[in-house]
Amino acid sequence: MVLTPMSHTLIEEPTQATKVEPDPLVVLMEILERHGIQSPDDVTWKVYDQAMRAIEPIIGAGHVLRYFNYTHKAELQSETVERLRKDYTVRLAYTEWGSPLQPTLLLTGGIASAARRFDYLARGLSKHYHVLCLDWAGRGRSGWLAEQADYSFENHAAQVMALIRHKRLSRVTLIGSSLGGCVALRVAAEAPGLVDRLVLNDTGPFIPNERRRRRAESVARHYVFRDPSQMFHRSGASQKNDGPVDDTVLMHNSFHQTHWSNNDQGRIYRHDIRAMQRYRDEATSDHDQWDDWQRIDCPILLVHGMLTDAMLESTIERMMVRPRVSIIHVPDAGHTPTLSDPIHIELLRRWLEGPDDWPKEMTTSWTPRPERFLFR
Repeated sequence: MVLTPMSHTLIEEPTQATKVEPDPLVVLMEILERHGIQSPDDVTWKVYDQAMRAIEPIIGAGHVLRYFNYTHKAELQSETVERLRKDYTVRLAYTEWGSPLQPTLLLTGGIASAARRFDYLARGLSKHYHVLCLDWAGRGRSGWLAEQADYSFENHAAQVMALIRHKRLSRVTLIGSSLGGCVALRVAAEAPGLVDRLVLNDTGPFIPNERRRRRAESVARHYVFRDPSQMFHRSGASQKNDGPVDDTVLMHNSFHQTHWSNNDQGRIYRHDIRAMQRYRDEATSDHDQWDDWQRIDCPILLVHGMLTDAMLESTIERMMVRPRVSIIHVPDAGHTPTLSDPIHIELLRRWLEGPDDWPKEMTTSWTPRPERFLFR
């Protein structure tokens, strides 16, 4: 059965008493017009910084940046010389949204993602949920691990469990994109009593090695963006993955995924390149978690980017055989849709409210937005 939701955005119309916040895209375009920007090549870092200072308080309103100490256990350091193995502590960052009195959602991203990529989804769900978004060690605002070998799959699962313990949570819903979804599968298999539901953003128990190798070759390099147009071009090249999102979504994501480097005189990715190189070392084979999949019994929602190169049709068919698994097909998007569109956020909220009453399969749409000007 394929269902298509209604064409409207499912957002309530503001009343006179409702405070209407400015549209970040309108704010961005006003700034570009004020500076006489005619093409992406005209944008300077000064204009870029001014735009980000204006739109970020709108997009990120409501979050609190927090930290906790994660202990990386010696038992996870199997590739380190035995005499050098010992527990050590790393400071991990996460954003917190909504009231801790509400049910908790824990969001985890891909191999190179920052937690702030989830701002749109977290803000949209924070009226009804307590939302935590984790920066993996070596990414975003988290500290780095001591050895390249420490960035293992098992280590990522340990970080999720550490945050759950730190917040003293008894039950959580895990929402994971790409690597984050694979880690969510492992956590749900190992600690089923902790996990209420799973949302897998274009990921599952099997990822072919060809796709993993292509991704690894892309991220395991040191990039320096010496002017904004270089960053616009690289991010814009992933349009098939992101879907028809507007410039502000990609501005926001690229801003939090990079930071200014005085040494390089440009913006560089906000991650430890060793974490990317460890992923490259592991990407020579298929990622297979069918054993974990068999141990999971909670409701699962699969978000499927219909242009994906990571989720094979055979994998999806095998996943859908199970009861309590539903799928939302997202057209015009590849691996890991941004989950920033109001329609998609509302659909996730409705599934979270009643996963067992949800249709087995449906296809969504996108909120109409203007064509992109910067990220082409």
